[in-house]
Amino acid sequence: MKTMPNLTKWKFKKLHKPNFNFTKLIERKVFSAQIYEYAIQATESGKLTYKQLEACRRSLRRGLGKTVQIVFCVCFSVPVSKKPVAVRMGKGKGAIVLWIAIVRAGKILVEINCVAAIQFMSILIKASTKLPIKTTIIKCNF
Repeated sequence: MKTMPNLTKWKFKKLHKPNFNFTKLIERKVFSAQIYEYAIQATESGKLTYKQLEACRRSLRRGLGKTVQIVFCVCFSVPVSKKPVAVRMGKGKGAIVLWIAIVRAGKILVEINCVAAIQFMSILIKASTKLPIKTTIIKCNF
């Protein structure tokens, strides 16, 4: 997975709440896998947290093993802040709790190299069910 942004170069560490009016937008940059043969592609817009992508990675590792190379094409770039429970109003913005990645429809989330597994597609379907958005499995022909 891609690393978190370098906060030392930001002017403000805590950003405004992101505007999620991107549900009708489609990712136009990449529509096919660039490096490997199989990919999980988002078919609807949404947001992903690190825990959701980690659950997807774990299910892929359990099914495919350690020899298969997995590349994540998602960058967590939006910080989400939250105040603690039972704290009165005021006294500034809360601390950064988690990072999210904004995903548009058509974005490639995960790329996987070719494997000679018997239940390869079932493993990919099981991994894509861990994500909160609708996805499809695509095969890239080079």
